[in-house]
Amino acid sequence: MKHLVSIITSIITLLSVWGFTSPRQLTSAQVIKKMYTRYYNKWHTSLTFTQTTGRYRNDTLIKTDTWYERIVYPDMLRIDFGGDNSGNGVIYRGDSSYVFRNNKVVRSAKDENELIFFLGGMYFKPIDNVFDHFKELQFDLNKFHETKWNGKDVYVIGAAKDGEKVNQLWIDKEKLVAVRYFKYEGITKTEATFEEHKMVDGAWSETLCKFYINDKLLQTEVYHDIKANQEIDRKIFDPALIGK
Repeated sequence: MKHLVSIITSIITLLSVWGFTSPRQLTSAQVIKKMYTRYYNKWHTSLTFTQTTGRYRNDTLIKTDTWYERIVYPDMLRIDFGGDNSGNGVIYRGDSSYVFRNNKVVRSAKDENELIFFLGGMYFKPIDNVFDHFKELQFDLNKFHETKWNGKDVYVIGAAKDGEKVNQLWIDKEKLVAVRYFKYEGITKTEATFEEHKMVDGAWSETLCKFYINDKLLQTEVYHDIKANQEIDRKIFDPALIGK
């Protein structure tokens, strides 16, 4: 037995010397840094597209709409429902949202659209601010694991294992872009998927999104006519100028 233990110890020592030790597992912070390093100063500054939106009840399609969307990173999004001149929509700006109907703001709230941050905005902030914002959004960056989704390898930021009921972001290991997101608030589980990525002017854009509440399909989004780095008048994100 002592002879066998000696042989095993010698083999482990040789493997270490030859560089055959198991690779060190990454951390959530390291994956975020990998994403940031790849796309900082390379991500598109703006994105515009038309979106076919499907609304579901009990997993059954009940309504289809056309939305017109404009994004200026890091944190501005305007959605016009039913066309650019409908007078109905919502503006997300920083940590606030403004819903407007008939060209008048009918509701405003502190309501950040955190998907803008995950899907591009993070590349326009200092890296320390990026880490801080993940923590503000209730991600435990001490937790991390790797798994597969849709047949592809993914990193999971914020969760130590599959099925853990904590906020988490799934990252495609090759593209280093978000493909799945879970958020837990009380008894409510929100899931979003970001699929069928397309390269647009040097950076990726998802072209299909799905949203679930407590595992029931709520909404699908299909993007059309995607354009990046367009000149966009920032006045369109000013709620005080709606309808003027």
